Amino acid sequence: MAPIAITALHRRRLRDVYRSAGWPCQDAIEIELLAAGLLERCRSALGHETLRVADAGIALIAETLQRNRARRDGHEALVERVAREMTRAGRLAWRALSLRAKVGESWVITMPDVFSIRHTTVEAYLEPVVHEVKVNRADLLSDLRSATKRAAYLQLSSECWYVIRAGIGTADEIPPECGVLVATGDTTNGTLDVARPAPKRAMQMPFALWMALARATPLEGWRLEDAQGLLGAADDGPEAGDAPR
Repeated sequence: MAPIAITALHRRRLRDVYRSAGWPCQDAIEIELLAAGLLERCRSALGHETLRVADAGIALIAETLQRNRARRDGHEALVERVAREMTRAGRLAWRALSLRAKVGESWVITMPDVFSIRHTTVEAYLEPVVHEVKVNRADLLSDLRSATKRAAYLQLSSECWYVIRAGIGTADEIPPECGVLVATGDTTNGTLDVARPAPKRAMQMPFALWMALARATPLEGWRLEDAQGLLGAADDGPEAGDAPR
């Protein structure tokens, strides 16, 4: 018999069986896992048949966890890097905010990797920006197929950027309404190079977005003394230093 190609569905079923009482589903995925020696059948004294994950299945679960953890760690490191760059530019940045946006006639919940606004006293100068971070090609392609998610980001920002790790895609693959930053080096160092600037759109932040920001805590790193050069001295008036950059 030809070797069975183990897919994400097989790996997910192995984890499900490991966490469960082991009752069989008797479907094609289960048959293939049994044939591959990743699952084993067990029969109780009363004749009830259950499943247990074989040693080879445990090793596959562990390998999957390590691979997923490495992927998440790389993604989170690049998210942190982008957020820090926003704070260095005099912006307030949040990571993984849960936000509501109206797309067509429906409301959707979305969670941009980095959301930031300028630190300013003038609402018209806030310039909210969304950065969506991708470190592997499969995630990038999956995200690009989600037009609703992208439309929500555009509703919430005056600029929307994809930040992609070098080598997983090109700027031509990203829809033209979004900008593209390419992260070179590893996910914690290197540079963020502009492959295509994001189009700027005038927008007024909706009340629901204001409330979401009021309930959340921005990334630490911004300090009042760091912002004085951007905002101007307090006695210069509330709009000092707030000209668009």
